Order: sequence, then C-alpha cells, then structure tokens
Amino acid sequence: MPMNKLIIREWAEADRPREKLMEHGRRALTDAELLAILIGSGSREETAVELCKRILKDQNNDLHNLSQLDVSDFCRYKGIGEAKAISIVAALELGRRRKDEKPMEKPILNTSSRVYKYFGARLKDLPYEEFWAIYLSRSCKLLESKLIGRGGNDSTPVDVRIILRYALQNNASSIVLVHNHPSGTLAASEADQDITRKIWEAARVMDIRIIDHVIFTDEGYYSMRDEGYMM
Repeated sequence: MPMNKLIIREWAEADRPREKLMEHGRRALTDAELLAILIGSGSREETAVELCKRILKDQNNDLHNLSQLDVSDFCRYKGIGEAKAISIVAALELGRRRKDEKPMEKPILNTSSRVYKYFGARLKDLPYEEFWAIYLSRSCKLLESKLIGRGGNDSTPVDVRIILRYALQNNASSIVLVHNHPSGTLAASEADQDITRKIWEAARVMDIRIIDHVIFTDEGYYSMRDEGYMM
C-alpha cells in the first residue's frame, strides 16, 4: 500500500522553507525552496518544493531561463494559478532590476557642513523641535538616521537609552546629534550642552563616539564641534 505523501506543514520544522529561512538565513535555501516560498503550496500530487524543482529542471536549473517565462508559462504547471504566477514573475523582475541598478552611494558625514547639506531640508520650517541621531560607520558613512524625540517650540524629550540602542542595532562607530531651533537661535542652550554631555558620557562607555551636535535653523546651522564644545 503506497504511503501518503507528506504536505510541507507536516515536514520536520527544519526542512520547511519558511522555517529554514528564519532559522538559518536566506542563503541556506535552495533555488527551489526560495521559489516554493513564493507560491506557498503545490498540488495534491506534489509539494510546493517538488513542483518548483520540476519547474527549475525544465529550465535546466538556470535562473536566467526562468526569468524569461511569463505568467502563462507558469500557469501551465498544475498547482500554479494566475496569482502564484504573477508573484513569481514580479519577484524575478525585482531581481533583474536590482542587478541593473547601481548601489546608492552612502554619504560621508564627517563635517558639519555635510551634515547640514544632507539633513537641513528635513527640519526646515518646522514649528516644533525634533531631535535626531545620525549613525555612522567607522569611515563616517551614513548607516541610519532615527527620530529620537519631538517636542514644543523650545524643548524636546530625549531618551539616551534609545539613542544607544539604535547605535548597537546599526553597529555604529559614531553618532551625530541633530536638532532644530524653531526660534531661529543659532547657539547651543545650557539644556543642549547638558544633554550632549550626558549622551557623550554614556556612549563613551560603549566605545561609541559622539562627533558633533548640529543645531539647525531656517537660516543656517550651529556646530558644537566647530565651536569647541565637543570633548
């Protein structure tokens, strides 16, 4: 008597494509397993992975050949309807576009003028204060920028723990602090100096540098490093 075929959800968890990706990362999956994640399920006769192995075999296991297929080509396979075929074609097209597109060069933000040029427009004309942290690599290339707090027209709540948590998540070597003064005052207040010192001291323990605190107004910027405030 023939054994009943196991469907994917009855496989050992480590062998299921989605679970395998979550546990071991996308590079651990075969082409068929990645394709199976897109279609979700196969047919009564074969699992999604088996179906995708057959599709790939028909294309000589060549992803370039696979990318030449259109929706109607995929729909010829039992277990793949129009919706699944569209998902495959869309994913393959994204892969093609990524290959054709040059990676966007990350800006190097190692001076206050570069920080202002990159970030100034974001805070222009705001009637309230926003406090941002810009996370940089060892070579001062931008990794990420995060809004830390939003307040009134003369103050913003800032949580040092959040700033440092994002730094660890981004594996940042240094941070530039940025906030705006809607009042137009191009100077660091006592509160600005106090919070900068507090963040600097906490970051130093984690071997993360605070390289500047830049204050923006609609007319220009004020750099605490340029003015000699940074330790």
